[in-house]
Amino acid sequence: MITIKEATTKNELTDYIKFPFSLYKDNEFWVPPIIADELESFDKTKNPAFENAEAYFYIAYNGRDIVGRIAAIINWSEVNNQQKKKVRFGWFDVIDDIEVTKALLEKVYELGRKNNLEHVEGPMGFSNLDKVGVLTEGFDQLGTMITWYNHPYYANHFEQLGYVTEKEYIESKFPFENVKPEFFEKANDLVKRRYQLSPLNFKTTKEVMPHVDKMFDLFNESYASLSSFVAISDTQKEYFKKKYISLINPEYIKFVEDKDHNIVAFSIVMPSFSKALQKAKGKLFPFGFIHLLKAKKQSKDMIFYLIGVHPDFQNKAVTAIIFNEYYNTFTEKGVINCFRTPELADNIAVHNLWKHFKPEVHCRRKTFRIEL
Repeated sequence: MITIKEATTKNELTDYIKFPFSLYKDNEFWVPPIIADELESFDKTKNPAFENAEAYFYIAYNGRDIVGRIAAIINWSEVNNQQKKKVRFGWFDVIDDIEVTKALLEKVYELGRKNNLEHVEGPMGFSNLDKVGVLTEGFDQLGTMITWYNHPYYANHFEQLGYVTEKEYIESKFPFENVKPEFFEKANDLVKRRYQLSPLNFKTTKEVMPHVDKMFDLFNESYASLSSFVAISDTQKEYFKKKYISLINPEYIKFVEDKDHNIVAFSIVMPSFSKALQKAKGKLFPFGFIHLLKAKKQSKDMIFYLIGVHPDFQNKAVTAIIFNEYYNTFTEKGVINCFRTPELADNIAVHNLWKHFKPEVHCRRKTFRIEL
């Protein structure tokens, strides 16, 4: 018999987080999170996402065995400001038993109906900077620290239950040897002169910090037109600044500024921590942090995490400046492969940025929707 219990204590939330460790125990493509980091993300007193969101974490049991988990989420900024009457679900993992999936999703429906919401979408996190989508292609590809991995039957469960595709995302990769400077060198020089722009490069995290708030402001401006975008609050800026900026190599953060020192474009690239996280097995200590530090210094695989351009400078080839700076840095560091995080399949403008590098789509994912 399937029973569902809300995880509220630290021990219960730890069980919730650890369930995928057993579900994907022998899977070479699944990348585990750091357990302590996940616990902090779910802590309503620490994660500022809970200023505008509420979430409930549920575990499915068959007897004493855990057989599934799900988070039921409402992002109130999305509901109230955008009038999208949606309840989200995320952090969904389950054995191949559709009855377990049905029982878990019922908790999401209950939350939605209780708050007079109209439809369900998932999997997705609290906000735009969380993981998104169920994997539909690319099950033989190594995951990343910023994507969910799942078994092929997940999407089948949703479809059997009457869900339809809401959004489609693609992930692509290309070898750095595909990057030919002639595609952006001329535009780089021209754009810098025409608009009086200049790149900002950094050697230390201390140099980056004074610019981070402006970067998040630009992120809000440049992504505002995308579907279901929810702006980052000032409190979230501080949280992300403390939690993530020190993790990123400063040389992989690039800004472009105008003559008045306003940031008009930015990009963040991170070394791949996937293999290091597999070795860490969910723990920073005693040795997990060593694997992560080695990856930060030695990884030859780079993940393009974020790129944004001010609306006034979009379609003006400003990204040529960013690509030129990365070309120089990647050449110096001996980078081999470049990966892109999930991007909306219909975001043609973003896909066109990379076309000269001949990217190969290696993963696809979707969010699914059902009416309440």
